[in-house]
Amino acid sequence: MTNKPGFSISARLKSFRYAIRGLRMLVREEHNARVHLAASLGVLAAGALLRLSWDEWRWIVLAIALVWLAEAFNTAIEDLCDRFCPDFDPAIGRIKDLAAGGVLVASLAAAAIGLLTLGPPLLRVLP
Repeated sequence: MTNKPGFSISARLKSFRYAIRGLRMLVREEHNARVHLAASLGVLAAGALLRLSWDEWRWIVLAIALVWLAEAFNTAIEDLCDRFCPDFDPAIGRIKDLAAGGVLVASLAAAAIGLLTLGPPLLRVLP
């Protein structure tokens, strides 16, 4: 067994830097992440313009986080699969399809949350 180093603030700050670096790579290198970024910014702007309540914001934040989480995991799984099996393998294809399906489920759930949350206030302001 190896001894884990104790808690240190500098180590925690480094872990945040690594996480931010990962998010930057996700947005820079993944086309779908840029689509998610545009959608996230659009929904946040719409929510601000519609003056959502705190309860409504909770749903929006949860939906956005769900999609980003799924996209990050999907990308990590795909990268790992490609690293260890660069040639086509049906089992790897299945794994990638399952991960992509998770992103689709998260995106559809987020779209439903967005419609249910933004729809009523939007209908109130439209003529």
